[in-house]
Amino acid sequence: MLETATPVIVGVGQFAEAPGLPGYGARGPVEIAAEAARAALADARAPRPLAAEIDVVATTRTFHDSVPILASPFGTSNNFPRAIAARVGAAPRRAIWEDAGGNTPQDLVSEMSELLHAGGARMVLLAGGEAVSTARHLQTTGGRAAWSETIDGDVEDRLGDIAKMVSEAEIRHRIYTPAPSYALAEHARRGRLGLGRAAYARAMGELFAPFTAVAARNPHAAVRRVHSAAELMEVTERNRMIADPYPRRVVARDQTNQGAAVLLTTIGAARALGIPEGRWVYLHGYARAAERPLLERADLGGFPAAELAGRAALAGAGIGVADVGFFDLYSCFPIAVSSVRDALGIAAGDPRELTVTGGLPFFGGPGNNYSMHAIASMVEVLRVHPGTWGFVGANGGMLSKYSVGVYSTRPRSFAICDSGPVQAAVEARAPVVVTAQPHGRATLESFTVVHGKDGRPAVGVAVGRLPDGSRCMATTGKGDAATLARFAGAADPLGAAIEVTPGGAAANRFVFAA
Repeated sequence: MLETATPVIVGVGQFAEAPGLPGYGARGPVEIAAEAARAALADARAPRPLAAEIDVVATTRTFHDSVPILASPFGTSNNFPRAIAARVGAAPRRAIWEDAGGNTPQDLVSEMSELLHAGGARMVLLAGGEAVSTARHLQTTGGRAAWSETIDGDVEDRLGDIAKMVSEAEIRHRIYTPAPSYALAEHARRGRLGLGRAAYARAMGELFAPFTAVAARNPHAAVRRVHSAAELMEVTERNRMIADPYPRRVVARDQTNQGAAVLLTTIGAARALGIPEGRWVYLHGYARAAERPLLERADLGGFPAAELAGRAALAGAGIGVADVGFFDLYSCFPIAVSSVRDALGIAAGDPRELTVTGGLPFFGGPGNNYSMHAIASMVEVLRVHPGTWGFVGANGGMLSKYSVGVYSTRPRSFAICDSGPVQAAVEARAPVVVTAQPHGRATLESFTVVHGKDGRPAVGVAVGRLPDGSRCMATTGKGDAATLARFAGAADPLGAAIEVTPGGAAANRFVFAA
């Protein structure tokens, strides 16, 4: 007998628009999220309007609301959750504005499921939206928008310190944007696997080519074109190098206008409200974990937090990875997928698709809200394939945080999943010591070359192992063309000897040893 307090997803909605396409309205992020929320309310197919039943609204953060220096040129709402609620006719007693991180949509589903089960809410709306494409379009064309608004009502603003996801060494060396950080992890994984640069590039293209096919059939996707593995990896003027080994086509596409929403309630409330049982999708298992800063991890190219959280969520659902019918693995860069695939034991030739949206480089990467789209798409897929299981893996930071949900239409009473032991297992792994002011010879453990918008190499970044086993980070000096040329040469630089000099308060410097 199912508990009436068992939480269920009863509605999902998505919305997307783009300049130049029919119906484009140059909507701001609140309007885009509200469009998705209206779609979620309608998707529940209740015999009467549901907005008045919502007592909690929780939203993800936009890019512009996550980092102060990225403030929107057209303003923002002071109360994003209540701004969305007002547009759909809801008056929630509680409003939550979640922290930054791509993991947060799944975190919210997990948290709100526990809240519903405990009787702390009757109906919860989760939503988020981005209008980065419109903001850039208006700036380019000289257009204007007024997205500032003041909404009354209390809000739980959970924004934390985003700098906690990167170490002091990374900040000092200006490695606090995603592409170079992920590139360092990518080359480290390549070195562990013993693959040359060409073979590894081919593998990245083969990993992401199937994602393009999924995006091509998704009406909400930003790019609906099928690409071959070779097309994804060939560096051209239109596919310039961003940070070695990443050309633009395998990097998350943040220039999108997309919103997604999820509506949750309990079985008891769903029955009372007349929501058809065919709309219900259950959260069978969930877990989350957070990593140490990148440089402190024993394996720069591994993601133990994702492995431990993924296996814990599957165990909570009472299934193994072989039982999963559908996946959506967060895909901002290839390693965000391959490291999780490695950890869970999914073979490279496994016929199951690893995304239900098309992935962040092709579907689009609407900031912290991408996995809300993944959850919404997963619900739609599972309704078409009842009885199967879906696995959503949501990544935050620089492979910093991972949150997993396992879903199915199969009825099951809710069971709380404790992520405490998962986090303890991550923290039990001994950290690598990082030497802040290195001097002398080191072995190149990983690297990247960051390229400018003109496609030319701008700066080289090295992670080295010192003789005492500690790690260090350094960058090329200004105008050091010789070192940058060495990275572009035929010989693989991994494992080479480098000479590192301390930089004091500035970045450390390195050159290849003679």
